Order: sequence, then structure tokens, then C-alpha cells
Amino acid sequence: MKPKIIITALLLILSLPFFAQSKSATLIVHHAVIHTLDDKNTIVEAMAIADGKILKTGKNSDILKLKNKKTTLIDAKGKVIIPGIFDSHMHIIRGGRFFNTELRWDGVRTLKKALAMLKEQAQRTPKGQWVRVVGGWNAYQFEEKRLPTLEEINEATGDVPAFVLHLYGHAYLNKAGIAALKIDANTPNPNGGLVEKDANGNPTGLLIAEPNAFILYSTLSKLPELTPDEKVNSTKQFMTEMNRLGVTAIIDAGGGFQNFPDDYGVTNGLCKDSDLTIRMPYYLFAQKAGSELNDYSKWVSTVEIGEGCDDHDDTKVEYHAQGAGENLVMSAGDFENFDKPRPELSPAMEGQLKEVLSLLIKKRWPFRIHATYNESITRFLNVIEDINKETPLNGLLWFFDHGETVSVENLKRIKALNGGLAIQHRMAYQGENFIKRYGKTAATNTVPLKKILEMGIKVGMGTDGTRVASYNPWVGLYWLTTGKTLGGLKYMADENIQDRTAALKLFTYGSAQLINLEKDRGMLTANNLADFAILSDDYFNTPEEKILNIESKLTVVNGKVVYADTDFRSFAPPTPKAIPDWSPINYFGGYQKN
Repeated sequence: MKPKIIITALLLILSLPFFAQSKSATLIVHHAVIHTLDDKNTIVEAMAIADGKILKTGKNSDILKLKNKKTTLIDAKGKVIIPGIFDSHMHIIRGGRFFNTELRWDGVRTLKKALAMLKEQAQRTPKGQWVRVVGGWNAYQFEEKRLPTLEEINEATGDVPAFVLHLYGHAYLNKAGIAALKIDANTPNPNGGLVEKDANGNPTGLLIAEPNAFILYSTLSKLPELTPDEKVNSTKQFMTEMNRLGVTAIIDAGGGFQNFPDDYGVTNGLCKDSDLTIRMPYYLFAQKAGSELNDYSKWVSTVEIGEGCDDHDDTKVEYHAQGAGENLVMSAGDFENFDKPRPELSPAMEGQLKEVLSLLIKKRWPFRIHATYNESITRFLNVIEDINKETPLNGLLWFFDHGETVSVENLKRIKALNGGLAIQHRMAYQGENFIKRYGKTAATNTVPLKKILEMGIKVGMGTDGTRVASYNPWVGLYWLTTGKTLGGLKYMADENIQDRTAALKLFTYGSAQLINLEKDRGMLTANNLADFAILSDDYFNTPEEKILNIESKLTVVNGKVVYADTDFRSFAPPTPKAIPDWSPINYFGGYQKN
């Protein structure tokens, strides 16, 4: 036998379960209720880990035999353990850069408290900085069931500039913010946006996305940024926040004003230093109308899909380019502002999209496409089908993001092209507004999840945090399992509501399968990656309203403890204080506990 064949054979033998189980564990978690989410939904008591992977699961007595003097033992105290949550659509790279600057209203239950937080933060914000609330909340989460007024925001913030973003519908600037940005009666409306004026022609402070969010993106981009060191700390804080919620992996979907490669320096550095605590495959998002083809032409020739600083190093978590999207051409942006009519896409869209997609498909680059409305999906599919006749997809990985109103006919077309869907809990935040515009009947199948699953289309669950919805995946699990908005309105048809196990699989195995990574994750079974969370409550049996309050007590990524609450504090290093000192994170944290 040739030496290469002998080595390959030995490696195969050593990978067999017998040899894997004969290893000593570096970490054992025992006295737990471990939902493996395997095909039989097996529940076990304990789990042994070595080299970032699961050695074995089973009874406490069996697993504890795999310990040695160096094994870390964690008594889960009867708590539920689940596979780490995998968010298929979130903006963690951009969100991390700004997290320390943001006052989060996510999870706040009264407008009175939200305004009190705003006032308190304004009092500690230094001159030259802003108070900013950047999405992740809506009126219906508040007991008052209403939005703040500009008068209330001005009273709370005084002479400290403030920017308050409500989803991707509109934003409020206080008087100090209007002055700081030099907006006056002569300021024109940007393309696709409205600067509201009063009867005298003076700006009120209301910025309206009409029909797209460029006015909101661009205004945010004018606010002061953190220093490089502060951005590193901010990204670490945000990863810890996601670990606190049981998240171990996120597919980053790019985002407006997130330029490649300039705005990836922080996460590049964290990866090189082995400081990432979230697996983070990312997609490259075109930023400038008219330059999309040039950008993608440059990227496909200089960026290797699947290659990053994590290559050939099992001690590091994934961080690499995964493909193109979610924005491929600006003319295809059908923003999800259900307060306003559906935007009509430009007649030039098809030609522009075809140029970019033809390049990507020829170069075998995976892609994802933002698509809220069925009308947009129809036009996008026309382009994809046309290209497929000339340059067959041949199994190339691709999927639509969002797809709230996708039709059965278009689902059949997606299935025929071997596409997938990344869905999010945006309707938990916009369900009431959707019903006001399109009616209750249309809302019942937004998203038509039963049809998607029946047709065998790959689907992964995500949040679309941090702006158009909260980054908290437990909001998504509440939405999937109750059919309710955050305001408590049940709008979803019963056939689309998922049982708790099925919902969790969409947020674990489903997201991994969406990008062909399901072979070693999404289930807590031997040889799979050791990514999991010990939960604060029994997700499978707790009353439905308490799902919203679930978080992780201890989170493990790649076999290492990356987050632990007070009960398990000895197993994780302390989280450093947020910088700068005035950061809202030091005083309020992220998603609010109630």
C-alpha cells in the first residue's frame, strides 16, 4: 500500500466511535436534561467533550467514566441543555462596531421606562456624543401601545443630540440632533426618504423611509464612531450578549454602510487572536448603486469562499466569506416598511441583477437575495431562471431572505432551482401594521411555513437584528410557537405554528443546513461540534409567555465555555467593562430583563 493510502486508512480508523470514546474528556456536563435534537429527539443526562467536539452522550454514570484529573466537570443541576442557536440572518459585524454606543429598548415593557432610560443616558453622555436608540423595539411591546412623541424625546434629552430609530420605518431626531446635523428648512429630501417639515417649512425631527431606508442608514452614518480599541471592546460585548442568549453561530448578512474590507478589521483581528466567541460566516453586501458589478467582479477574483483566518486551525471558530448578498443590486431593495405601500422596483432592476448574478453563478459564488414581497420574488426568479438556462446553477447554494408574502407558485419555482429560505421574526414586530395595510387574511400565511416545510425547501430561522427587529432569538421562538406578535396579537394560521422542538430545529439544524453545514452541527451527538447552552428555564414546558425571558446560564462554543451567569461564574472569565465609560451597556445591558 502507498504511504498516503495507509495514512488515510489510519485516520479513518481513529475516527471510529470506539476510538473517539476511548479518549479522555476535557469537559463533561452532567446531571442535565440534554435535548440532542437528533432524528429521534433523544434526551440524555450527560455529555463528554474533547478537541471541540462531542465524544459521547448518555447516562451520567457512563459519561463520568471518561473523566481524568484534567477534565472540567460541570454539574448542570437538572437544567435543560440545547444545541447552540444558529441565527441564519443577523448583522453582527456591523452591530458589534456600534453596540457600546446604543441604548437598547429591546424587551422594555413600558414607554415610561424607555423614556426614563433615555433621560438617564442623556445626562451621562459627554459633549460631542449622541444618545442613540437603534431599532429592535416597537410600540406594541409597551403597555401604553404607542410610540413616543417628539415632544417626549426632546424633554428627555434636552441639549444632547439624540437619534431614535423605529425599525426601518422612521427615526426621530431631537432639536439638538437637528442642529448638530445642520438640517434646516432648505434641506432637501434624499432619494427615497422624507424629512418632515411643519407648516412653516421647518424640520420637525421626523425622518421617514419612503419607500426605502437610505435616509435612516445615511443619517446614522453621520454620527460619531468609536475609537478602534472601543470597537474591539464593543464587538466583544455584543458577542457576549449573543452568547448570553444561547447563540453560538450567526450568518452575517452584510448591511448598509458596512464596507468590505474596511469595516471587517475588528472581526478579522479577533479571529486572528482567537477571540471570536461566535461562529461567523459572512456575506458581502454591495453598497453603492451603479458600482455593484464592479464590486462583485473585484471580490470574486480576490476573495476565496470558505477561506479565512480559521483555516486549518481547529482551535478557532469559523470566520470567512460565505458568498454574496443580501443586497446584490440597489435597485432590488424592497424594504419591509409595512407602514407604507409596497415599493415598486425599477424597470432597470432585471438587467442589473442579471449582470451580477451571471457573474456569481459562473464563478460558483453562493448568493442570498433580500426579498420581502412576492411581487419582487416573482421578478427575481424570472432572472434566476433565465440565467439557469444559459449557465446552470447545478446545485449552487442560494436562498432568499425574508419571503414574508411568498406564494405557493413561487415556492415551487424556488424548490425547482434547489433554493432555500432564511426567515425571521419581523412579523412579531410588524404584524399589527401589516394587518392594517393588507388585512387579517393575508397575515395568516405570513410566512407560509407549513407549505415551505411540506415542499422540503431548506429553511433556516434568524432574527434580522439589530435594527428592523431585535437580535434576541427567543422572540423568534415565541413567534414560531405561538403565532403571536410582541403585542400579544395571535395572527398566524394554526397550520403555520410550530411545536417547540420543530421551531428550535429551524434555529439550529435548519440554519446549518441552509448553508450545507449540517453534517457536524445542529444536533448534540457524537463527533458533532460542541456548541450548546444550558438554559435558565425549560423551554419545552414553560408557559408560552415565559419563553421571552429565557436566556443561557452557560454557553459553550467549540468545546470552550464562552459565557456563564452567576451560578456558573467560575467556569468563564469575567466580561470586561464596556468602553467608553458612559456606554449605555454599563448601565442597562442589552436585551432588557423584565
